[in-house]
Amino acid sequence: MDTHMGIAAERPSIIRFLSEPFSRRTWKETLYLLLGLPMGIVTFVLLVTGLTTGISTLIIMIGFPIIWITFVVARGLADLERMRANVLLDTDVARLYLPDERGWWKRLKSRAEDPSTWLDVVYGLILLPIGVVTFTVALTVWITGLASALLPLYYWALPKEATRSGTGIVLSAVDGIGKRSWVIDSAPEIAAVAALGVVIVLLTPWIMRGMASASRGLVHAMLGGGASRQLSARVRELTDSRTVAVDIAAADRRQIERDLHDGVQQRLVALAMDIGRAQEKFDRDPEGAKVLLDEAHDEAKRALSEVRDLARGIYPAVLTDRGLDPALSALAAQCPVPVDVSVQVPERPPASVEAAAYFVVSEALANIAKHAQATKASVTVRRANDSWLTVQVQDDGVGGADAAGGTGLTGLRERVSTLDGEFHLLSPEGGPTVLFVELPCAS
Repeated sequence: MDTHMGIAAERPSIIRFLSEPFSRRTWKETLYLLLGLPMGIVTFVLLVTGLTTGISTLIIMIGFPIIWITFVVARGLADLERMRANVLLDTDVARLYLPDERGWWKRLKSRAEDPSTWLDVVYGLILLPIGVVTFTVALTVWITGLASALLPLYYWALPKEATRSGTGIVLSAVDGIGKRSWVIDSAPEIAAVAALGVVIVLLTPWIMRGMASASRGLVHAMLGGGASRQLSARVRELTDSRTVAVDIAAADRRQIERDLHDGVQQRLVALAMDIGRAQEKFDRDPEGAKVLLDEAHDEAKRALSEVRDLARGIYPAVLTDRGLDPALSALAAQCPVPVDVSVQVPERPPASVEAAAYFVVSEALANIAKHAQATKASVTVRRANDSWLTVQVQDDGVGGADAAGGTGLTGLRERVSTLDGEFHLLSPEGGPTVLFVELPCAS
């Protein structure tokens, strides 16, 4: 029984090994290796021409714009190489550059000081010799293997030469000793060559894989920044997110302070004054005191309502107690535009994610009510897996919303970015407007 189980377990590996020359991965990697040579020629010619021309004309100042254009071309070629690696090598090459500054001179200076720019240039220059090697090896191995494996099919059409042992094809090669020749003029020799070709074909995918792995590592190291630069970029991103989170918290605190001072505090002062005046009139004018107490009672109810609204704006109790569905339904009920709410969240996400989703919908509905001139809107919240919570708010309004133009959308983008979320806005003139947010919620 153990023997049969062992054979059964080995079959998938054997089948995979035999089918590997025909796999999609093998041909994608082969195509990547073959394209290295033409890409290397293009990048080498463009970069060498741009750099030599720019450096040689620096003395007359025209070299600076030429070098700047060369940097732009180098970055474009690097992006093309990243895309080629992403598509053909099934990898994800990060794009890490320092932010450009305003003004062409400052931009040129910042790009010249960016290590990624010079790595782009160096990669573009060494791509030619690397492409020569990968193109030659890939083409030679495939042609040798396929030509040898298929020899029995076209042997009859090859030109023959007369030898001592008969008539056959002559294979020649030059080594350190001299020229060597092999004569193939019999069925066993043809079969031996074909068998050798089959072996080469079966081994070719692993040769391609090895060169592709080396190319993948080189692309990641030079165009993707490598592990250390990716870590630095991630630290910089988290630092920026922390700064944004602190700014948002400070802005929220200032808003709460303004609301308390301009709203609730004023009402409480008026309430205290009404009660004080009622106390003064209580003995000599009971009816007047009663009127003042009624006014104080109304003022107390208005103050209580404002406190309740303020607390809801900070963090609604219904969100804590019952989750997103009731909280968003309550928001939709308060919106003057009819809103259709659909929430499918089988498992509640972390509190920070719930709060972010709530405030995204709250701000979006507020913008719809104020600016969109919409007749209807929809809110859709989904948690398809444990990794992401998606929020989509759509309306049929006039469109033209701009996340960089205020109306609260800039703050929403920043709030989402602090959670490493994604913020997307589609709002052409004439509508519709679609706000789509993805929030990571893996625990």
